[in-house]
Amino acid sequence: MSNYVVVGSGLFGAVFAYEAAKRGKHVTVFEKKDHIGGNIYTKEIEGIQVHMYGAHIFHTKMKNIWDYVQQFAEFNQYINSPIANYHGEIYNLPFNMNTFNKLWGVITPDEAKAKIEEQKNAVSLTSKPTNLEEQAISLIGTDVYEKLVKSYTEKQWGRSATKLPSFIIRRLPVRFTYDNNYFNDPYQGIPIGGYTQIIEKLLDSSLINVKTNIDYLEHRDEGIEHGAKVIYTGMIDQFFDYKLGALEYRSLKFETEVRNVDNYQGNAVVNYTDADHPYTRIIEHKHFEFGKGNKGKTVITYEYPQAWHQGDEPYYPINDQQNRSLYKKYTDLAKSKVPNVVFGGRLGQYRYYNMDQTIMAALQVVHREFGD
Repeated sequence: MSNYVVVGSGLFGAVFAYEAAKRGKHVTVFEKKDHIGGNIYTKEIEGIQVHMYGAHIFHTKMKNIWDYVQQFAEFNQYINSPIANYHGEIYNLPFNMNTFNKLWGVITPDEAKAKIEEQKNAVSLTSKPTNLEEQAISLIGTDVYEKLVKSYTEKQWGRSATKLPSFIIRRLPVRFTYDNNYFNDPYQGIPIGGYTQIIEKLLDSSLINVKTNIDYLEHRDEGIEHGAKVIYTGMIDQFFDYKLGALEYRSLKFETEVRNVDNYQGNAVVNYTDADHPYTRIIEHKHFEFGKGNKGKTVITYEYPQAWHQGDEPYYPINDQQNRSLYKKYTDLAKSKVPNVVFGGRLGQYRYYNMDQTIMAALQVVHREFGD
């Protein structure tokens, strides 16, 4: 008999299972996919570790989390430096002096700032941005917004930029240096050999029983592991059969292809920021490990944003006021009706988590459960 049932074998569930087993607890993990790892699952194709559910670059400011994940894999020194393709024009991301020089020919930070101010002043903006378009223009002016933000963001979210909340883009990196490093975090990299090995090591215990190809919700009425405490990392609204209504998400479709070339696009991530391309980006996986893979072969993935419908894979919570209000009702329901269930992770807590935040959140649950 298990002490804990963990629903989902992604990073949150696997970290909790590992820590519970370390403390002598018996854990059963239910995974509805045919593999462990959730969305960080990687698979070797042509000698290349392919990120099957989109690009995952580990980055964190928290040394304790960096040290924690280092137990399970050796990381390389990959630095995320995506580029943008706008109708064949190539720009550096995040927005920095290389971007501004390509757009305007400016050389110094003061020249770039003056250009942005000139463009902002030419547009009537309220003192406090009320939507994403206003927020973006207030940060980087109209040229960068029109070429590198507007269509990409509208493809990503399926809504006009004027209908999206301003907070979505508040964390947009804007730098007045010639630095293409997307993240400011001091610790970043990719695990050599992929992410799946991390989950395998987390779940490698005689006290952990992993069951794949099983949808927990379809079998919970059968009294699976009756009496065990549940760590649930699926959608909180689905857990309650959407009785209060469905939370909204955006979904993604991935098309992965092997190409008979050594180097398809010269960079791991290329964002397509115009409206003419239906996909938002192309990922070339071998660049995550600096070209490692079979000679004359590469693997690319097209990433298409999609509307989400019940039954689709949810990726991004649409964290607007209406959905936050509905999520609060579900958390209140959970406290009153299922106090023996802990909802965790991106879907259980209806928020976008980076990988380091996911680990931290799982460890916080571990601390609450075991008090150490």
